[in-house]
Amino acid sequence: MLSSIYNPSSPFVLGILGGGQLAKMTSLAAYRMGLQVAVIENGEGSPAGMMTKHEFPGGWADRKQLDAFIDVSDMVTLENEFVDPDVLDYIAERRFVYPSPATMRLVQDKLIQKETFSKINIPTPQFAAIAQKSDLLSFGKAHGYPFVAKTRRLGYDGYGNSTVKQESDIDFTWRRFMESENPRPLLAESFVTFSKELAVVVARNKRGDVAVYPCVQTIQQGHICVSVLAPAPIDEQLRKRAQEISVACVEAIEGIGVFGIEMFLTVDNEIVFNEIAPRTHNSGHYTIEACHVSQFENHIRAVTNMPLGSTSMRVPAACMINLLGERTGNGIPDSVAGLLSVSDVALHLYGKKDVRLGRKMGHLTATAETTDAAFSKANSALDKFIW
Repeated sequence: MLSSIYNPSSPFVLGILGGGQLAKMTSLAAYRMGLQVAVIENGEGSPAGMMTKHEFPGGWADRKQLDAFIDVSDMVTLENEFVDPDVLDYIAERRFVYPSPATMRLVQDKLIQKETFSKINIPTPQFAAIAQKSDLLSFGKAHGYPFVAKTRRLGYDGYGNSTVKQESDIDFTWRRFMESENPRPLLAESFVTFSKELAVVVARNKRGDVAVYPCVQTIQQGHICVSVLAPAPIDEQLRKRAQEISVACVEAIEGIGVFGIEMFLTVDNEIVFNEIAPRTHNSGHYTIEACHVSQFENHIRAVTNMPLGSTSMRVPAACMINLLGERTGNGIPDSVAGLLSVSDVALHLYGKKDVRLGRKMGHLTATAETTDAAFSKANSALDKFIW
């Protein structure tokens, strides 16, 4: 293994599996660092694909497209956790790929996630595999109601989650997930009564160097993150505890790259692990404007085994708000002029062709002296944004 994969004195192409907004923002950081980017995605004109001549719109299920993508890439990373590890194994025969297939096998299945972290005493909710409907009944009797049923794979932004509030909800939950056209294995988790939802982004390279971003508060509506406050308005000791838990999680799976760790702060001021994402994370978008080195640049540094950059904030506080679709149709907003009139607010539009209700179309970040001021400024800008 080379001490560093990236040699800026020669052309270097970073291959990205996936072409969405995370790939786009990673690409922007890569171009600034002098790298080229290759993108493989299902369909032409993805947010990242439209930025490069190395676009492979046939997707990784197309072996010819995948081979061509591998040939042009010097190394490969990913922007989502839904790539089959067998595909990563195939890539790894010819190129470095991070996160590794072994790491992804520990992360993709949420039951294996919980089992992996509970073994190292990371605080998690009570959980159990669900193989039959009676297992849901047994879990409810053992741990009480409400509890949460989740698909073990392919769930995000609340898709694949169901809150079981009482025993009579079990039939509906079972039918929804297990008697559909595409039944998916389930797990059950005890319900966590929380006061805040927290997140920490961690970067780790092949040498084991770690860079930890501030603990932030995420504000959710309908299981979708709508805004992020940085740093989280909680006691400093709790922020440090969240960072410690996050580092332990990434080290336990020998993660290389950037990872987003989601946690709950309970009403008793305990921090409980929720989920980990093996990629750059929505909760870390604020780092572009608010930190010395963004999560996207540190992801590139991590997967190429370069020294990691400073994660400290350049400003006292920041607030990120997701720009979610409010209609169905063309993805171009009607007006951004009002938003851009607000000082210390940065706008990011992802360039998605079509908008639909709740779809993440962009985000804005406001910086200020306090989180309250940043939150107020961000919402003022949001009020001026017209779809």
